[in-house]
Amino acid sequence: MTPDELAEVLRRLGCPSDKSAAMAAQLDKRAKMDAEQRGITYDAALQRLLGLMAQGWAAPKE
Repeated sequence: MTPDELAEVLRRLGCPSDKSAAMAAQLDKRAKMDAEQRGITYDAALQRLLGLMAQGWAAPKE
């Protein structure tokens, strides 16, 4: 997945547009680290992290 595609996914999940590119870069880096540490594929790590992020954005705001 390209950084632009990842940024678009983040925007669709609720990430503010002005932060999506920076968050996409961080998410890509973290997914690569997680994949190596957990012994899973990059895609699996990215999917897991996106799921966690989606849950965070869907959480009720106080």
